[in-house]
Amino acid sequence: MRCPKCGSRDDKVIDSRQSRDSSSIRRRRQCLSCGYRFTTYEEIERSDLRVIKRDRRTHEQFDRRKLAGSIAKAFEKRSTSLLTLEQLVDDIVHELETSGREVNSSDIGAKVLEKLKDIDEVAYLRYASVHQRFGDVDEFVDAIQKLGRRVKKNSAQRELFAVDETQEPRLKAAPSRPVDGGKTNKKKHGRV
Repeated sequence: MRCPKCGSRDDKVIDSRQSRDSSSIRRRRQCLSCGYRFTTYEEIERSDLRVIKRDRRTHEQFDRRKLAGSIAKAFEKRSTSLLTLEQLVDDIVHELETSGREVNSSDIGAKVLEKLKDIDEVAYLRYASVHQRFGDVDEFVDAIQKLGRRVKKNSAQRELFAVDETQEPRLKAAPSRPVDGGKTNKKKHGRV
């Protein structure tokens, strides 16, 4: 390993530890020429995973950094920890690696959206707008309405009342009537 300070190739390993998920090894090294200490990471390189692009003709090597970059872009200026983002990328990569040798880019996007929906709705919408190629504002608003107002599950809090899906709900909402009597089908999303 070349020293980042002086460029010498002579070093010794001071400490080795496994990462939290045991997928990589962290090594502390010390240069024998200048005494500078630095950290390296060793992990398995998986070269067999290929991505099939949208046009179905182009294949490329899976790039974890590209996935992490696109997810980080969706979380830009959001209050989500770097540890959460790394765990999200690790989970998605693990699912992809265990699914087979080739994966469609649309499947990767679907897995990311599935995970983002539970973590951050704004990041979900940002990623969905690129992944699903929204053409106009109406598609964006439709995605927001599909996301809807749903109760977020807190993993630290247990369920107070168990939900039994075999029972019918006690209260049913009355059907809503359109204001204009159902004459127009055009969507109006707050625009004049």
